[in-house]
Amino acid sequence: MKKVMLMAVAILFSAATVFAASPTTAASDTTKSKKVKPAKVQYTCTMHPEVLSDKPGKCPKCGMELVKKEPAKKKAEKMKM
Repeated sequence: MKKVMLMAVAILFSAATVFAASPTTAASDTTKSKKVKPAKVQYTCTMHPEVLSDKPGKCPKCGMELVKKEPAKKKAEKMKM
């Protein structure tokens, strides 16, 4: 009787491990369907950050060359645990 109980527990434990480790199809489908939009390039003045443009050129306030604006990084990406 002890052997039968041990075998039953071992089979249940093995089955639970297999089901817990296998990925669900719904999660993998949602990750594939997400499309990442390319970041829109903007140009700004180093002296006047409120000046924004879709194309390179000169700042209308001071005449300096506009530089590419770096996209703001999410705080969650910076915090790694």
